[in-house]
Amino acid sequence: QVQVEESGGGSVQPGGSLRLSCQATGRIGNIYAMAWYRRRPGKQREEVAAITNAGATYIADSGRGRFTISRDNRENTLYLQMNSLKPEDTAVYYCNTPPSVPVLLSWGQGTQVTVSS
Repeated sequence: QVQVEESGGGSVQPGGSLRLSCQATGRIGNIYAMAWYRRRPGKQREEVAAITNAGATYIADSGRGRFTISRDNRENTLYLQMNSLKPEDTAVYYCNTPPSVPVLLSWGQGTQVTVSS
């Protein structure tokens, strides 16, 4: 059973940057497409970005031009580089497989991102 642990969140001012990491305890390698999700206060969890096992990426409209998703299969790690952060990016960020993959991993605790002046 693959488990994930997110890290890298924090508090930043608008316009700042953060790099989130998702460490998998088992091999994600070239097995799964992976995705980042977030849950903003009072909202449902939403997909933010995804990356296939071949490296093709998808970025939701909310993060397009600001967010970059990447993965290191040898280190079993998924990343989300977030630039030009806005207050509306404030959320708990999680990683898991995208909706297109019929295998859902156990959800981690997530990592809190707060964007505020």
